[in-house]
Amino acid sequence: MLLPIVRWIAVSTLAFGSSVAVFAADQAPKDQKQAAPEIAAGGTAKPLVIAQHHMVVAANPYAAEAGRQILRQGGSDVDAAIAVQMVLNLVEPQSSGIGGGAFILMFDGKTKAVETIDGRETAPAAARPERFLLPDGKEREFDAAVNSGLSTGVPGVLAALKLAHDRHGKLPWKQLFEPAIKLADTGFIVSPRLAKLLTEQGPAGFNVEAKTYFFDAATAPRKAGDMLKNPAFSVTLRAIAEGGPEVFYKGVVANQILAALKAAPAIPGDMTAADLAAYTAKLRDPVCIAYRGFRVCGMGPPSSGGTAVAMTLGMLTNADLVIGATPAPGNPDALFDGANAARPAALIAEAEKLAFADRDQYLADPDFVPQALGLLSPAYLMSRAKLIDAAHPMAKAAPGTPPLRAGWLFGTDATIEHSGTSQISIVDDDGSALSMTTTIETAFGSRLMAGGFLLNNQLTDFSFQPVDANGWPIANRLEPGKRPRSSMAPTLIFGPTGDLSAVLGAPGGSRIILYDVKAIVCLIDWHCDAEEAADLPGFGSRNGPFEVEKGTTAESKLGPAAAALGETIKAVDMNTGVHIIVRHNRALEGGADRRREGIALGD
Repeated sequence: MLLPIVRWIAVSTLAFGSSVAVFAADQAPKDQKQAAPEIAAGGTAKPLVIAQHHMVVAANPYAAEAGRQILRQGGSDVDAAIAVQMVLNLVEPQSSGIGGGAFILMFDGKTKAVETIDGRETAPAAARPERFLLPDGKEREFDAAVNSGLSTGVPGVLAALKLAHDRHGKLPWKQLFEPAIKLADTGFIVSPRLAKLLTEQGPAGFNVEAKTYFFDAATAPRKAGDMLKNPAFSVTLRAIAEGGPEVFYKGVVANQILAALKAAPAIPGDMTAADLAAYTAKLRDPVCIAYRGFRVCGMGPPSSGGTAVAMTLGMLTNADLVIGATPAPGNPDALFDGANAARPAALIAEAEKLAFADRDQYLADPDFVPQALGLLSPAYLMSRAKLIDAAHPMAKAAPGTPPLRAGWLFGTDATIEHSGTSQISIVDDDGSALSMTTTIETAFGSRLMAGGFLLNNQLTDFSFQPVDANGWPIANRLEPGKRPRSSMAPTLIFGPTGDLSAVLGAPGGSRIILYDVKAIVCLIDWHCDAEEAADLPGFGSRNGPFEVEKGTTAESKLGPAAAALGETIKAVDMNTGVHIIVRHNRALEGGADRRREGIALGD
């Protein structure tokens, strides 16, 4: 039997002491190409958390507590993020880790500068556009592509975190690995979510190291409540703590990665030592948009998330959308009551359709594909907004013709997106803030383990088809050294005076864009608090049906009302994990999505 989530959180104090247990007791009950994220694994309502000095919201209590420990020691937001990521790699291995990639959005509380770091994986030099096609030209079956050495890109998380630490770290690099090393040595309690995902996944596809770690000799999965140690990961972490990322990209860990790929159960990988050694994380320009007196900033390409969110908000501003009344305290989904709720939601969905049409057509790695620079120009957003009519919804929006698109013609996108992702939101004592979305792609990535951590399957985020039916090249086609397009959308919001207002982001594949938009609208237009915005039932469109979250008022109330406007409704599981920090009246509000196991902790 699965342990109740609150009991599991309390048990986790075996490693960190009583603070999490006390906090848990206080929390006790409150047909598209883009594929669904990790399966549903239950959740529990959580209260709004208030802090005065610093806060961290992460997808697992162990990880949140590790981040709070670092903040209490005087660490920066970046220092805390490193500790959180290493612990997440251990306790939520299905979602993120040093075998994957990340995008990091940072705000310096002293200089007020916003920076973004691209830690997305890169394709090996041997990769070719036809990588996932069979000899007859047909696409390789998706799961077969995932469970092979062909799917793994050169990981970027460590390089991105080291670049962030070099620029904004306070505590020594080595110190930030101590919480994860201790847990790997002494053990952690397997959570209900990890246990359920292992049960659903089964042992097939995992390499020997992963299968031995996640399953017993009879191939039964580790159960919720089991104590699990990871001595191999402890060795890896100690090496990286002492030697830095060089050990990972050029040393003993690099050799372990290459050996695991060469011995992949299905098709061997072709990544080389030179591919690993050549990896660099990159500083990119943030993507920002004005929205109702606020400034919303996100990640630019190769992520499409920041641009698609900004386009949606920009169109809603131009459409002069009347969002609606403030929700009843503690019940934001009451917004979906009555027919009047359908029009604002339908207008949001229509704007999202237009944004998805353009992001699918134009956005990809900017080092390889000339960017359509006019996507966020006021004139272009106005022209797109004029296409929005809630009374006559679009079945599917066509891409527009933005200015300054460098004369490049793109083919119709054929990318499939999965999700094995996690969101980290942090504010430190200096008022600096970090939003980091981190991933190994599908749940458990490529199923290949090396050095105690899982390798990503990020290359399946490229379009399997390099050209469309008309022979035009697809922007997100696979090329050597290229970074696959992402939907991850770490976000920072600034108020009318320019001060930090909110830190947020979400996992969830291409629906990340929908989750961020509904959270931003909830915060700014509906005056939700952080927890209400995180928990708000999901809705929106990825340029197809109007999707509503199954089993919520979005399905029972909003869906029928939107259908009456002419929308095609599709009820789906929306297993996101939105993590939000809001600065309000000089205090910090933390909200952790009820759909997953995360918590907010602060002082």
